[in-house]
Amino acid sequence: MTDRLVHVRENAGLCGSCLHAVLRPTRRDTVYLRCALAGTDARYAKYPRLPVVRCDGYLPEPATTA
Repeated sequence: MTDRLVHVRENAGLCGSCLHAVLRPTRRDTVYLRCALAGTDARYAKYPRLPVVRCDGYLPEPATTA
């Protein structure tokens, strides 16, 4: 399943690196990307059409250090 999550993030455009993106895997090996902003702001689609190339709510995830 981890490979599938990585694949979705890589092909999601801006959503792939956005702090507001929530990945929802299912038992049938499908992964849905949900926008957390949609819960509080109607301007954003709950499940945006991917790849997203422009978004006013985009907020990059903080860089992680090893």
